[in-house]
Amino acid sequence: MKQLTLAALCAASLATTPALAQLALSGNDNKAVSQNGAVRVVPNPPADNVTILDLGQHPPRVVATVQAPHSVVGPPTSVALTPDERLGLVASAQKVDPANPARTIPDNRLSVIDLRATPPAVVQVLEAGAGASGVSVNRAGTLAMVANRNAGTVSVFRIADGRLAPVGTVTVGPAASGVSHVQFTPDGRFALVSRDGDFMVTVLRVEGETVTPAGRDITVGIRPYGFGITRDGRWAAVANLGRVSGDADTVSLVSLAAEPFRVTDTISVGPTPEGIQVSPDNRHVAVVVINGSARATNHPLYGRGKLVMLRIEDGRLVRVAEAEMGSWGQGVAFNGDGTRVYVQNMIEREIQGFGFDGQRLTPLPGRVAVDGGPSALRTAER
Repeated sequence: MKQLTLAALCAASLATTPALAQLALSGNDNKAVSQNGAVRVVPNPPADNVTILDLGQHPPRVVATVQAPHSVVGPPTSVALTPDERLGLVASAQKVDPANPARTIPDNRLSVIDLRATPPAVVQVLEAGAGASGVSVNRAGTLAMVANRNAGTVSVFRIADGRLAPVGTVTVGPAASGVSHVQFTPDGRFALVSRDGDFMVTVLRVEGETVTPAGRDITVGIRPYGFGITRDGRWAAVANLGRVSGDADTVSLVSLAAEPFRVTDTISVGPTPEGIQVSPDNRHVAVVVINGSARATNHPLYGRGKLVMLRIEDGRLVRVAEAEMGSWGQGVAFNGDGTRVYVQNMIEREIQGFGFDGQRLTPLPGRVAVDGGPSALRTAER
């Protein structure tokens, strides 16, 4: 009875709240599919693409779909928007091997989408590094960075007049360090880089357009992958992917309030936390847990995907809610006021929504189909 009442309240709220536009990008990979628990390359796949969504209403409105190379390889943070929602950035970590179309090889492309064009369109394709993955823009909208998984580097780009230009490349570690995601702190003075190959988060110092290692590596959990940083700049929440072995994996909380940055807590969330994002109010962390949902249904480690909500309390992480979601879950994003959470179900090729009141998650009706396997989801960071 309680669930029905909460669902009714959510439906009433959605019906009476004025719709405000909030753009989100869903990167969709058409090359990779899961067949009976094994990832296969699609023969002669259609083009990868990006779905532009308006999260200001529910179900989210599809604004446009734009073709751009993309990949499920890497954390589901390989798309980004500039703070003014003028540009969308789309990284591609893998492409079909021209010499052997049954496999993929590292890609290095970064596509720039003009979101204000009619219709939205790709206006630039630049080169980052091998395995271009997590991408982020600073709050000033003047710099972008791309983590290069197969190169151990971060590519830096200037943003001006609606275009990007390469500035330089920062070496973070050896190629095997698995540089996965990079994100600016809100004050723009630092950036964090996850390294799933050697289990660290590296701190970079940002001075104008000059980016250098800050001499600080933070020890987190096994295979740090994606992460989110609170808008107030006090905390980073890091998803530790683990060995994809069916064991329970973790999320680490990093304090950014004082230097040197350091881990204050780590909590178990279940097998393979993939997508992670922090709420607009700086208090909650949404985590997509694959939980064996990409395995064959008869596999002993098969499970249903989960969305887990954590609360940041006095430097600790506390589990507050959990809900079942679709299979091979990827990215996650909050709407503007944090009352709704959206996740990507890779196998079902859809965006799924939940209501969130700070204590409970409620599945919302009206899932959004996308053209490909949705594998990265972001809103603008302001």
